[in-house]
Amino acid sequence: MEKKPHRFGIISALHEEQAGLITQMRDAKTITLGKRDYVQGNLWGIDCVCVLSRLGKVASSATAAMLIERFAVSHLLFTGVAGSADPEVRVGDIVIASELVQHDMDTRPLFPRFEIPLTGLSRFPSDAKINRYLLEAASHFLQQDLVTEISEENRFNFNLQQPRIHQGLIASGDEFIAGVARLQELKVDFPDLLAVEMEGAAVAQVCHEFDVPFSVIRTISDNANEDSAVDFLSFIRHVASVYAFHTMRRLCALLS
Repeated sequence: MEKKPHRFGIISALHEEQAGLITQMRDAKTITLGKRDYVQGNLWGIDCVCVLSRLGKVASSATAAMLIERFAVSHLLFTGVAGSADPEVRVGDIVIASELVQHDMDTRPLFPRFEIPLTGLSRFPSDAKINRYLLEAASHFLQQDLVTEISEENRFNFNLQQPRIHQGLIASGDEFIAGVARLQELKVDFPDLLAVEMEGAAVAQVCHEFDVPFSVIRTISDNANEDSAVDFLSFIRHVASVYAFHTMRRLCALLS
């Protein structure tokens, strides 16, 4: 049987997280569906479709389903930022999700808390093979590109001192976590939690339903506390967008 070529669907929630990828794409063609612009073309030798989902689980779910059904992507990748949920995970670190959970799913007493009804699952595992490529790509970025691509001023302003890569649990919910008390509640429910965001686990559920492999990679932008909104967009513009661009560049090189 002929091997199906890669076609990656790349989702981000905010424009700043993906702008560099769109401008780099060759033979780009934009198709507007469901009030979203799907940009299809070639990124460093890989057929890709890039799209902004906007924030939240519903928005990202609709976007993921469209990528799968309309554009027939072979893999789905969500890249963006997240808040840290562990003292060892610092601003500027990278988290690659091995599992994702919806922390605001609660249909008790019909089903156990956090379980997605009628699936028997609360945690959705991501694709181990693509995760290995992502780990290699992100490692090469931190080792070889970070110092040259992010200015000394921005490395100082955001305290980017020897950023690290983590793999583990990411939790998603329609809630911007911006308080220590709320984060502590989540850590009671999920002691192994590394990061919190608002889209990944919903995309994971859609990919599970359609049997499409997926990965989620997040740059840590804040500590999910009362200071989370401070310089958030500045971090995305000057740091996270650079992480995403060069990690994707290196990932495509590995895959092609």
